[in-house]
Amino acid sequence: MNFADMGAGHFIFIPATLLIGIVIGWILGSRAATDAYRADQRRREERARRDTQRQVRSAAPPDPAA
Repeated sequence: MNFADMGAGHFIFIPATLLIGIVIGWILGSRAATDAYRADQRRREERARRDTQRQVRSAAPPDPAA
């Protein structure tokens, strides 16, 4: 491989391509992390809601008419 045959475009094109790849990866990664965080938050809220409903039902006095 003869490095003398490479033009100046290699010194611009290759780093620019790497930089674009890093930016795209950063954007997609941050979106995926945000989606995962929101899904986990929804699961925790749903679990807390179910636990609260169970506690309310178990703490209620039995119905005398039943």
